[in-house]
Amino acid sequence: MKKVIVSVINDLVTDQRVDKVCNTLVNMGFDVMLVGRKLKNSLPLNTKAYMTKRMKLFFTKGPFFYAEYNIRLFFLLLFRKVDLLVSNDLDTLLPNYLISKFKNIPIIYDSHELFTETPEVIHRKFVKSTWEGIEKRIFPKLKDVFTVSDSIAGIFKEKYGIDVRVVRNISPIRNFSNKKSRKEMNLPEDKKIIVLQGSGINIQRGAEELIESMQYLENVLLLIIGGGDVINRLKELASQLNLNDKISFIPKQSIDELYQYTMNADLGLTLDKDTNLNYRYSLPNKLFDYIHAGIPVLASPLLEIKKIIEKYKIGDTIKSHDPKHIAEKIKEMTGNDKQLKIWKENLKFAATELCWEKEEKIIKEVYQQYA
Repeated sequence: MKKVIVSVINDLVTDQRVDKVCNTLVNMGFDVMLVGRKLKNSLPLNTKAYMTKRMKLFFTKGPFFYAEYNIRLFFLLLFRKVDLLVSNDLDTLLPNYLISKFKNIPIIYDSHELFTETPEVIHRKFVKSTWEGIEKRIFPKLKDVFTVSDSIAGIFKEKYGIDVRVVRNISPIRNFSNKKSRKEMNLPEDKKIIVLQGSGINIQRGAEELIESMQYLENVLLLIIGGGDVINRLKELASQLNLNDKISFIPKQSIDELYQYTMNADLGLTLDKDTNLNYRYSLPNKLFDYIHAGIPVLASPLLEIKKIIEKYKIGDTIKSHDPKHIAEKIKEMTGNDKQLKIWKENLKFAATELCWEKEEKIIKEVYQQYA
């Protein structure tokens, strides 16, 4: 069996895209090891069909963290037998590329976002120039590259002249016969439930305005599930506005447990702001999670997300991030039972069309040459 090492910089618990790719590779007959990191608060990993290795690092953020991870990853790849390297995102690309050259083995790159255009990077001149320098030197030399949306693929093509294949963060078809009730999940049965989920609930994702919008809603519970840079700020804001009885913060969950919460919601939210190219052209996991959980979507009108919502008629978009407007849209959508029923019927069709079982065919076409 050909040995593949897949590397990503997170703790592997909530990265659905990488998990799906690894499972696809296992089903193709590859011997797969996924490498990431382990934090003090990392959840234990569920049993996987592939090997995993999580490195414990001394640094947890900032330039020393990235340096330490990349150096550790370089030496891990150096001393492991491997036939194919898979790098996920720009922060793992350099060691993978160096090892691919040193060992003369192929590399595949999967860019989950426009890394150099994220809000955490674009306003930090030195940081941005460092990552851009790495990308500019390596990207044009790559043969097989994936990304998550047509728009991002177009930007890479324009910058580097490379044809990039698009594999969207689409969920697999799931068997929901084990769905738990709201009572079993300790959720209220007499309120509308709306959910914002994600492992990267960070700045400029509309979460602050969503919190403020809860001031204008009654008999609605907001679930914020996951983690990110602004979670503590969101908790402080909810407390300042006396909204703790209307908002429930739930830490990162395993994929299966996350679905139990999402399936019990009435509305799924994705409210990223059009403040940077990365968000403008994003197509996030949670959109497809909401679709497969069968709940209508309220989103900001970002290009790729709006395209999906309008094509399949599965929800609506906001016109602004004004908290009162967000509240009105939530009230309008959750209060229209007839429209909710139509959206839910459309969601069933969308889930059959937008599934990993169809999307992974693109991956198989590329990886088959290395089998």
